[in-house]
Amino acid sequence: MTNNRFDLDGTSRQILRELQKNASLTNQELAERVGISPSPCWRRVSELRSSGVITRTVTLLDPDRLGLSVSVFVHLSLQRQDQASLKEFETQISQRSEIMECYLMTGESDYMLRIVVHDIREFRDFMIGFLTALPNVSNLRSSFALSQIKYTTALPV
Repeated sequence: MTNNRFDLDGTSRQILRELQKNASLTNQELAERVGISPSPCWRRVSELRSSGVITRTVTLLDPDRLGLSVSVFVHLSLQRQDQASLKEFETQISQRSEIMECYLMTGESDYMLRIVVHDIREFRDFMIGFLTALPNVSNLRSSFALSQIKYTTALPV
């Protein structure tokens, strides 16, 4: 490990690719797909977990099946960008389940958020009732996604 980066060999990379496709594979199934026996496979997965390469296992849901078909990208600027203001904003944002992603940005806006809601009315209520009510917010620009061309959670390992 160098500079917080974990060195991976080809087998570990293949394990990660397979788990990113389907984390519910049994150890036996994973070992077969990777071409190693179950014991070394289990040890490698355990090492990837303990080293922090694998941070958690989640279940991905279909937003359309849940009626959450509206994705909105919000570019947001703050009046002040001091450390305390950024921390307070990030604390507030982290508590809202509608906000799927939040990035501190360079360029014209301070943050970019990806928000998922049922409909435009729900976004309007969220924007007026929450985003514009946050202290220190100076500017909001929203863009609605018309269709999703690519979506993945798999990192290129």
